[in-house]
Amino acid sequence: MIKNILIMLLAAALAASLYRHQPLELPTVKSPELVPVKPNPEPEPKSPSKFEKLHQWLAESLQEPDFQGAALGFCLLDPQGQVVVDHHAETACIPASSLKTVTTATALEKLGPEFQIVTTLSSTAIAVDGTISGNLVIRGGGDPMLSMADLQSWAADLKNRGIHQIKGDIIGDGRLFEGSIYDDFWNWGDIGNGYGSAVSGLNLEHNRFTATFRAGATLGSATQLLGVHPAMPGVDGINETVTAAEDSGDGVMIHGGERTALLHFRGTVPLGRAQFQVQGAVPDPEAFAAHHFKEALLTEGIEVTGVALPVGQRQVTASHELLKHHSPPLKAIVTSIHATSDNHETECLFRLLGLRENLPPDVVIRQHWQMRGLNFMGLRMVDGCGLARADHIRPVDLARLQFLAARGTQGLVYQDSLLSKEGLRWKGGAMSGVRSTTGYVTSFTGQEYCFAFMVNHYRNGSAVATLRDALIQKIRELQ
Repeated sequence: MIKNILIMLLAAALAASLYRHQPLELPTVKSPELVPVKPNPEPEPKSPSKFEKLHQWLAESLQEPDFQGAALGFCLLDPQGQVVVDHHAETACIPASSLKTVTTATALEKLGPEFQIVTTLSSTAIAVDGTISGNLVIRGGGDPMLSMADLQSWAADLKNRGIHQIKGDIIGDGRLFEGSIYDDFWNWGDIGNGYGSAVSGLNLEHNRFTATFRAGATLGSATQLLGVHPAMPGVDGINETVTAAEDSGDGVMIHGGERTALLHFRGTVPLGRAQFQVQGAVPDPEAFAAHHFKEALLTEGIEVTGVALPVGQRQVTASHELLKHHSPPLKAIVTSIHATSDNHETECLFRLLGLRENLPPDVVIRQHWQMRGLNFMGLRMVDGCGLARADHIRPVDLARLQFLAARGTQGLVYQDSLLSKEGLRWKGGAMSGVRSTTGYVTSFTGQEYCFAFMVNHYRNGSAVATLRDALIQKIRELQ
């Protein structure tokens, strides 16, 4: 038995020994294979769009010395009316005559292209046996196109009706427009010259006269005022002009004023000019029209016993209508405005817009375009023609107006009235330190873009013109 116990103890000891020296075998776990991670590729640089290139070209061009200190605004709209190039397009600039498009586009849409302005000729007494024992009254309706030929036609018509005597006065009534015949913000140097002529309810020959000078024999010598035409009875002139260099151009300034009886001619006339002509502004349009209608009657052999005079503050009842004169249709007036940039014609339309709705004209314009989707910001219209330096408008709004006008009820009439050449329809503006152009450019691929380009405070006008022309060409080349 002892032997069996010894055998069991020996077996247990051997098993314990084997257990202590047997390594522990664990299941083998295979490590995952590491896959290298590729970095995200760098995005390839995006090529600038055609519009970005155009904007970059414009910005680089403005680094030239001629544009240092100048303020330039430019806006380009694509055929859908979206802004695609914007260089200070939301900063208002002085527009000069490109502002005229705001007035003309509004007038066409509100009045219609066939609208005509009426001037009436009436008398205070009925004709008896060819004699009118009373006054003749010309009541103006704001027509800017009334001419000497029209007055001569009236006189011939009266003659054909058997009228041979007027026992009364010839009265010009231009009271349709209240207030001054000049805009409050027109410069003193503007209102005596032809381009700043008065705006009355009664206008004749754009209320302008022509003054003719003869230059002196030497530089600095006095000139001679040979005369003015048409005549302005009751108006005298003082000639203070002198002779300047042969290539000096028109240096004459005419200082006049509302209803003044004295004009001052100052400045220079080029050497060697025997008949140098400049245009001036008639200071009293009503008296001017009345005088020349009396002259037309006398030429036809119709006796006039009274005088020609403006209506002034008198109450005149002329209930016997003799004739009505209609202006050319509005589309013809607008075409004339765009072709000649005539301030007088534009101001007549501007004032008529306000008069018809008994509101300030600029309010009428704002309200109209707001209904068309254009809410002007930064717009100031103290006149309708852009002669006032107090006017300003944003390029983006001027370009947007072109877009809407082309798609309005009178779009074709409006666009056809603009100056046109080589894929460009435009209206420009210029005065000292101001250049502007607005309208439409058609690219070589047939896409029509609307634009507004305005530069203020520049040093070199020819550099501005070169930049503008190059910019228009760049737009035409857009693919």
